[in-house]
Amino acid sequence: MGFFDDLEARIEATDSVVSVGLDPDPDRLPAFLDSELPRWAFNRRVIDATHEHAACYKPNAAFYEDGDGWRALEETIAYAHGKGVPVLLDAKRGDIGNTARQYAKLLDESGLDADAITLNPYMGRDTLEPYLSRSEKGVFVLCRTSNRGGSDFQDLDIGNDKPLYQYVAQRCAAWNDHDNVGLVVGATAPEELETLRDLVDLPFLVPGVGAQGGDAEAAVEFGLADGVGLVNSSRGIIFAGEGADDEDAYFRAVGDAAKRLKRRLDEFR
Repeated sequence: MGFFDDLEARIEATDSVVSVGLDPDPDRLPAFLDSELPRWAFNRRVIDATHEHAACYKPNAAFYEDGDGWRALEETIAYAHGKGVPVLLDAKRGDIGNTARQYAKLLDESGLDADAITLNPYMGRDTLEPYLSRSEKGVFVLCRTSNRGGSDFQDLDIGNDKPLYQYVAQRCAAWNDHDNVGLVVGATAPEELETLRDLVDLPFLVPGVGAQGGDAEAAVEFGLADGVGLVNSSRGIIFAGEGADDEDAYFRAVGDAAKRLKRRLDEFR
């Protein structure tokens, strides 16, 4: 079975399309954490609080780019797998040759053993091939991102009245030889979500619901392909306990935030 088969099974088992972003910003970690690896200690409690509502976890590599951070990430991925939850590494890789092949080892047991990864397609297919060829692993390719500057390049008209991001979507659909390709499409522009859904039949990873205020209804209506896709919230879930009186209250709030998002999205499924 491939990643999207496993993800479909997880979505059915949890009745959820929620992706929980594990982005343990050191500046926002609660003071009560007493651990040699505070990011791991935080993630473990988040996973304990949210795994019943999570279709997937999405750690962003930027929050782990140091020695202790990498150890925390390894522990986090192993713990999530122990709870039966797949892990999508948000790394946005995109390089050529030996460098790409080395980065792709993040998907191997000798690396982090992540189940899927996000990729940047700017340098072309050969930068994606080391990941595309791993039929059992998933890839989500950046297509139409939710950040303000995404339009600088993604909206450029490059012919036939089509912006660049639409060409990216169609190319990725053509490269989907192993049924392991999805797209990253932000929830902050619902009309673009709809346009892309009309163009391609790929699962979407939809960030921007939560702290960025994206359109939850559009994320579900257009983000899922045959019921498979992910709607991500990071800060809106993992830091929901800020201001709580104690550790238990903090992580109850985290679990409640994940549950609320699951129920909110399920209204539109």
